Formats: sequence, C-alpha cells, structure tokens
Amino acid sequence: MGHGYDDGRLNLPFVGIATFGKKPYIEDWSKINADVAIIGAPFDSGAQYRSGARFGPRSIREASTLFSFGHAGAYDHEDDVTYLEENVKIIDMGDADIIHTDTIQSHANIEKAVRAALLSGAIPVTIGGDHSINIPCINAFHDQGDFHILQIDAHLDFVDERHGVRFGHGNPMRRAAEKQYVKGISQFGIRNVSSTAKVGYEDARAMGSDILSVRQFRKIGPKEAANRIPKGSVYVTIDIDAFCPSIAPGTGTPSHGGFLYYDVLELLQNVSKNNDIIGIDLVEVAPAYDQSDSTSILAAQLLLNFLGFIFQERSKK
Repeated sequence: MGHGYDDGRLNLPFVGIATFGKKPYIEDWSKINADVAIIGAPFDSGAQYRSGARFGPRSIREASTLFSFGHAGAYDHEDDVTYLEENVKIIDMGDADIIHTDTIQSHANIEKAVRAALLSGAIPVTIGGDHSINIPCINAFHDQGDFHILQIDAHLDFVDERHGVRFGHGNPMRRAAEKQYVKGISQFGIRNVSSTAKVGYEDARAMGSDILSVRQFRKIGPKEAANRIPKGSVYVTIDIDAFCPSIAPGTGTPSHGGFLYYDVLELLQNVSKNNDIIGIDLVEVAPAYDQSDSTSILAAQLLLNFLGFIFQERSKK
C-alpha cells in the first residue's frame, strides 16, 4: 500500500487498514527493525468501575490514521521543526493475546510483547487496556538498567492489596515502586477523591514518589515540573483520566479538574529534552463512553507528538 504520491495513490486517512499511524504491521516479532514498536494490550479485567478499555487500542489506532497524510513528517510552525520524518521508523506489532478473566496469563503475554520490542532495540509504546497493563510493561524492563517513572494520572494507583487483588488497575505504581531497578516515581495530576487512602500517599512518598496535583503542577508550570524529574532514563505511563473529562470523557473513572492538552504536551516536550525516554504506555481509553472519538484522537495526537519530541532530541545528540 503506497504512502506517497509517486505510486498514483493518495491513500487518505480513512482508506486502508487502521494500524497505528498507518505504519507497517509486523506479525513476526523476531523481525522487528524499527525505532518505535506499537503494542496493543486490550486487557480491562483490572478495572474496578466501568469496563471498556479493551477497545482502547483499536480505537486509538483508528484515530491515529487522522495524522497519516502521505507527506513525510509533521511540520510545527511554532517550533520550526518537522517532526517524525521518514528516518524515524515506526511499526505496529498488533496486540498481545488476552485471555478473558485470566490476569496472570494475559499480563505474561503483554510482557512477552514488550520484551520482543526491547530485544529489537525499539522503544515499546503499549496502548491499553486498563492501567494494570503497566505491571507487565515494567516487568519486561527487569534487565534494562535503572530508571525513573513519570506517571500522568488522576489517581495514585498505589494500593498494595485489596481483597486479595494485587495486579488490578489500582496497584501498578505500588508494584513498580517495589522493583529494585525503579529509582522513583513522579506522579503528576493526582487530585480530588482518589482511589488511594492517606496511607497510600504516605507509602508512596516513603518509597520515593513526588506527587503533584493539577493545581500544584500549574502553579510551577510544565518546565519546572519536568525539572523535578531526575536526569537519566525515564519510562512514561499516561492514564487518559489525567485529562479533564471535558476533553477526554471516554474513560472508566473520569475525574473533573484534569489537565488540558498543552499542560501535558509541554511537560512531555520538556521531559524529552531532559531525559532519555525508554518506554511509554497510554491506558484507560474506553471509547464507548465518548461518541465523538475526541478521547481517542487526543491519545493518538499526544503519542505522535511525544514520539516527535523524543526523536527530535535524539537527532540533536
């Protein structure tokens, strides 16, 4: 399928198969040769309220075709930069296999996919699914050296165990903080009536967390917030409920008072300047709650811009 004008095909965004950004689909994970590998993790059995994030990967992929016009890269007149030119190679690995109600095996399958991306040398970008899919993503990095996590989220997700559940979407940051190779977590956007009791906040801070609400973040601004993150390798996990439901209603646990687009975009741009981004996940898009698709479009736009920032900084180095 053509990607330019030279072969006589216009290949508009609404034409063709909806891989992420209409990038090539690589079914054989031993043959990945790319800078970025997109992985779908359509698992939502970790959700405690509204389900539906299992359809997040499919919906975000479809939304991402909006940004797949044939010309190479995306010119930004504010930055005077063309992002994601043809020398940045993105592929789509498809989805990890999910077994309904089986968290342990589904998570193992997600971890296997992320490991395959890492073995190939690509940055894994995993699209959920509920936030529990971050647990296998972080597990996959066990031999990748030490790193810090940036979590953009309305909720702390720092529950240790609730009614025997240790691997649901309320647990991922607690599981991450237990890892020897995770050196701290920046938890930005945490607000209002949250999913974690006071003891969870105390535990998080004791285990190396820096917690900012949206209002605290806005007081210091995205640049200063980014400067709080230690220099070095950073894994970024983005829960779409970090955003205000006025712009991202398609999620299972919406929380008013959230970030707007440029809050997070400018944070990610500054983090890309300061740090080496080693992996990304974006979770909790549940498209059935948003008839307009704006939540999925926001997710796709955010990911593509973030990848643009990462490779623009790498090209400078």
